[in-house]
This record gives sequence, C-alpha cells and structure tokens, in this order.
Amino acid sequence: MTTFYRYSRYSAGPLLILLCCGSATAQTQTTQPAKADAKPATVKKETAPEPAPITSVTVSAERPTNRIDRQVYDVKSDAANSNSSAADALNNVPSVNVDPDGSLTLRGSSNVQVYVDGKPSAMMQGENRGPALQSIPADDLESVEVINNPGAQFGNEGGGGPIINLVMRRSRKPGGFGVANANYGTAGRYNGALSGTYNEGLWGFQGGINVRHDGRNSRGETVRDRIDPRTGALSHSTQQSQSNGLNDNAALNGGVTYNLGANDTLGAQVAYFQRSNDARSTDSYLSTDADGTVTDNYLRNTVREGESKNVSWGARWDHKGDAPGETFKMDLRVSSATNDFDSAYRNTYTVRPPSGAVMDSAQKNRSKTGIIDLTGDYEAAMFGGVTKLGYKVVRNRNDSDTDYTNIDPITQAGSPNALRSNQFEMKETIYALYGSYQMRFNEQWGAQAGLRAEHTEMEIDQLTSQVAAGNSYTNLVPSFFVTYKVDENAQMRLAYAHRLRRPNAQDLNPFVVYRDELNVSSGNPKLKPAKTDSLELGYETRLFWLETNLRGYFRDETDSILDRKYFISDTVLLTTRENAGTTRSGGVEFTLTGKLAPTLTLNLSGNLARSAQTVLEMNGDETRRTASSLSGRLRLNWQATSTDMIQAAVQAQGKMLTGQGYREPNTTLNLTWRHAITPQLAMVVNATDVFDSNKMTNITDTYVLRERSTRQFDGRIVYVGLSYRFGGATGTQREGMPDGMRGPGMRGPGMGPPPGGGIGPGGAD
Repeated sequence: MTTFYRYSRYSAGPLLILLCCGSATAQTQTTQPAKADAKPATVKKETAPEPAPITSVTVSAERPTNRIDRQVYDVKSDAANSNSSAADALNNVPSVNVDPDGSLTLRGSSNVQVYVDGKPSAMMQGENRGPALQSIPADDLESVEVINNPGAQFGNEGGGGPIINLVMRRSRKPGGFGVANANYGTAGRYNGALSGTYNEGLWGFQGGINVRHDGRNSRGETVRDRIDPRTGALSHSTQQSQSNGLNDNAALNGGVTYNLGANDTLGAQVAYFQRSNDARSTDSYLSTDADGTVTDNYLRNTVREGESKNVSWGARWDHKGDAPGETFKMDLRVSSATNDFDSAYRNTYTVRPPSGAVMDSAQKNRSKTGIIDLTGDYEAAMFGGVTKLGYKVVRNRNDSDTDYTNIDPITQAGSPNALRSNQFEMKETIYALYGSYQMRFNEQWGAQAGLRAEHTEMEIDQLTSQVAAGNSYTNLVPSFFVTYKVDENAQMRLAYAHRLRRPNAQDLNPFVVYRDELNVSSGNPKLKPAKTDSLELGYETRLFWLETNLRGYFRDETDSILDRKYFISDTVLLTTRENAGTTRSGGVEFTLTGKLAPTLTLNLSGNLARSAQTVLEMNGDETRRTASSLSGRLRLNWQATSTDMIQAAVQAQGKMLTGQGYREPNTTLNLTWRHAITPQLAMVVNATDVFDSNKMTNITDTYVLRERSTRQFDGRIVYVGLSYRFGGATGTQREGMPDGMRGPGMRGPGMGPPPGGGIGPGGAD
C-alpha cells in the first residue's frame, strides 16, 4: 500500500520559502503522522521574525503532502516495494502511468521531466529513462514528488514539462540501519538488494547494491492501410511480431556527509549502474497492393545483444549565514549514460526477394549522453518576506553513432551501407538566473512570485552528411502561487507557470534511421521549443471521514512537438517530429483516502480529463481531435490478521491523444500479500497484471494512413521474496513496515522529507 503522509513545517519567516520552493536550506520540525481520523494539528509557534510560514495541517492516511507547488507521495511503505521497481512505484502515484516498455505519462501527456534528488540525470534522458525506471528498486525511494507547475527555480532542460522528482531514501538517525531483500519470480526472474546507512558524530555514510534479472516478453500486431489521396484505393500490410529476452541489471551507490563546523556541511555521492540485454525477436510482414496482389512476404529474425552503463557523481556545500534563515548552497552533478548494442538481422523472403531468398545484415548502435549541472542558491529574509536568488549552468551533450552492414549471402562478407549509417552530435549549454519572493499577507493569504531567465546555446552536427547548424535564444519563464486558508480543515491553492519544452537530441537528428523494410524514422532540426501555460486550482478538505483533494487544471501548449507519419514510398512509412499544432487539456484530479473500517483502508484517485489537439496535415488541412477520459487508481488494504496484510490495486489508464490519432484505454489488477514473520523479517508475495490485460493499442487516422498497432506484454508475473531490516528498528518501532502492519504514527526507515521540506538532497535547481 502506498501511503501518502502530509507533513507540517513550523518555523519563522525565513523558512517560509521552503514550502513554496522546496529547497533543503534549513532545519525544520517534521511531525509524526497521526491517525487517519485525527483532528488537524495546531500550528506550533517559534520565536523568530515574521512573516509566518504558509502552514499545512498534519494528517495521516494515503494522501499527498500538498505544498504550494507540488504533491509529495510517500511510496516507501508500499507492501510490494521489496520486489518492485521505480516504474511500479510510479504507477501507484495519481495520474502517473508507466508502460511495460518504460514510457511515462502524467495526466495523459508524455512531456514529463524526471529528476533524481532534485536534479536532471543522464539516465533519465531519452531512451535511457525507461530501462532505468524499470531497474531502480522501489525500496530505494523515499518519496515521489509531482510538480505540475514548476516554479522559477526549476529549469526547462530535458523537456521543460511537469517534473516527477525521485527522492532517494536516506537516513540521518544515529547508528546503523540496513535492509536486505531477496525475491524470485516466474520464468526465472529474480532480484536482490542490500542497502544501509551509518551515522556517527560529524560523519554520515550510506550505500547500496542491487541486482535484477527481469523483463517483459511481448507480442504485437500492426495493421496498416495506405490510402491513395487521388483515387482512394487502399494498399494493405500487416506485421506480426514477437520479442523474448530478459535483462540483467546491477547497480551500486554510496554517499558521505561531513559537518564542517556549525554552519557548513559537505557531501559527496557516486553511483554506477549497468544493464545487459540479450533479446530474440521475429517479425512477419505481408503487403498487398490495391488489387490484392501480394507484393511483400517475408520473415525477419533479429538477435540483439548489448549493454548500458550509467555513471554519476556529485558534490555539495551547504552554508548557514549569520542572519536567521540565511543560507547558501552550491551543488555540482555530473552524469553520463552510454548504450552499446549489436543487432543481427536475417530476412527470409517468400515473395519479391531482392537478392535471393535470404538476406543478412548487421547494425551497431552506440549512444552517449552526458550532463554537467552546477547550481547555486541564496535565501534570506528581505523586504518583509523571503527572497531566494539562484543561478544554474548546465552542459548537455548527446552523441549517437549507427553503423549498418550488408552481409553477402554466399561469402558472409560484410560491406558498409552508407545510406543506413549515421553519426550525430548535439551540444547544448543553458545559463539561467532566477529569483522568487514570498510573503504572507495575513493568517489566511500567502503568495509567491518568481521569474527565471534562460539563455540557450545549441549546436548540432550531422557528421555523416557534413551538415552543421546552431541556435541561440533567450527566454523569460514566470510563475505565481497563492494559498488561502479557508478554515482549520480546508485550504485552497492557485498555481500558474509558463514553461518551454525543448526538443531532445534524437528529435533534432535529420538522418533517416532504418527500422525495418516498412518503417523508418528521422528527427527534424527545424523544431522549435513548444510553449506551455498551465493553471491549477486546488482545494483540500475532509469529506466525512475521508481526506479529500480536488484539483482543477488547464494547460495550453503552442507549437506542440508531435509525431507525424507519412509514406515516402508505396510501402515505407516515415515517422518524424514536427511543431504540428496546438494542444489544450483540462480536467479535475481527485484523491479520497481513509479507513472504511478498522482493518480496511481506501486509497482512491482519479483524473477526469478533456483534451483537444489541432494538427496541420501534410495536405494543408487542419484536423481537430478531442478525447474525454477517466484514469484512476483504486487501492484497498486489508489487515487480515496482526501479521497479514492483503492489498488489491486497480490501475486504469484513459484514452490519450497522440497527434495523428489516439491511444486506447487499458486496465490492470495487482495483488500483494505480506506476512510479518518477525518484526524485522517479512515474506511478500506479489502478482502483477493478474488478468494479463495490459496492452498498448495505438490508432493513427489521417487522409493517407489508417493504422492500428497493438502490443501486449507478459504482465502476469508472480514474485515471492523475503525482506529483512536490521539495526535501528526494535521492539514496537518495526520501522519500514507498511502502515497496516505497524502502529499509527510510526515512520519508515527513511529520514522523511529532507531538511527544509525540499525536493531531496539535491535541492531545487
């Protein structure tokens, strides 16, 4: 069961900004979660300068920490965490959906940035993100922060959309504490992890290691009709595919902190992750012309092997000034992600063999992403409120290299295929300055305003074609937040943000990349950043015995970066990216949490949305598509006995527009049984996608193309495992156990929100 705690932070005026900016800049007091039916806590006053902070009441049950600019979801107490991945944990967060292939959406949009401890990471960029989310153990997460309207302290690199921040688990309690997990699943899957912390005096240490052998086999079908725009005649093709293979993952991480006197803290961390892949796939292609004559009929067998490596390190300095609440922070993060894959293809032709009945080929793909991120933040009480100033310099480099080789069917000698080989580089440097100011007008009203200035320098170099280009531009990014305390049990929040969505490296690469005989893809170096204005109004209260959150939102995006598909021959379809139109979406997001009975807890969340896309087609016509959808999560947690907890979770994803079409809804059911053998040792049985119903169906419908593509994964997987927690948790504490298996007010092994209620040890950028 994912538990959503809500924390109160009570301190003086200089700490006020923490509720809005979420920076780890000063020490705060964190309350313990209360019982689900407890009354809201009163504000604890401390002697310090005004203005008073914008407070939030303390409640328990499964609800987010609704701070002025984000919702914070405590995921560390989920019953299935010991054998789940970060992708599984995100699927428990309202309005977030992670597909079996690793693609992520928030409120039906794929324009989402993923941060790790408040900073962008190379492992969360482009094609690296999906495998990384599926490889990070869920038990490594302290919380997940959803920032739908990022404030001025957040940059626009990596997409510029809403932010999902993964706050990694940490502990600052004196002494040592550790967790060991071991799990075995169907079809030979397994995973294990060992992590721990030790704090003594001025020093703090933490680290972990994990291995995972997992993955999802899949099968798919694509049915495509090409429409002759002059005659209306149809050319038909089908593709049947099947892919098998599991991935091996290994990772380790470590960190150290040192208190350099009373006002200074130094920290360093390092992480390494490696993933290997060994996959086998078959694709069967059949094409007919308008008369029904078979024009292509062949079978393609693919063997793919390779590995991915992610390395990151960082250093941090926190300084407390002489004035109350005055702080300065400097943070450096360096990360890289490298992918190397070799693929061997064999096409066996029945109809229309180009050079005999068999044709072999091979392809080598190498890509590397590197990010250097340096930030500094200064905060102090000024002008009757709290002022925060900061800077950021980030360097992003992406290199990709594809070598395609034709293999002679008789001699098996290889010869380079220049038309399918490609080398591309992109360098992007962003310089940013930002400022924000917050004040409280009275006991009911508080506000924060911020402005960010960004200057971007971009260089792209298509080395294969010897074409280079550059771009330079400056943008201003404003944001605004307001809170209003209705009464002791209710509060309203208003948020506005203007954002940019920058295209990534592969979006800009113009080279045509070969996928198979019927499909190719390319980027578009002429892409412009998409501009988004978002507005959100939230209301928090208590409905009967249930904690209730209601948020209405509206998002308007111009120059939307969307997929565009069109035929470049009678059978070959090109997929590219264009600023194809505008996207508008709005809806109501809600959560209801609380106890239905002494042993039964409800966690219900949903998003009732309406979206519209206006797309300019290739023939000059303008197409408008609309969709209404209901997405949601229903989670029931039953404390069957004092040592047994049973959890049932339903996840439903609604209809989603995709530019030239839409994606159909889907629903899954997961079950978990957790049995406490001792206060430290538990057995967990977890079954995902019980009805094996998780499939992705995408529809494309234009004046020249009708296509239905369906892919279904092996979602029904059962894991059985043991989780042992040692050190720190003794007697009645039983830390780290799900809420249903420990007494009210007890906390997990993590340190809770970082100092100051920030977005993690990385702070805001």
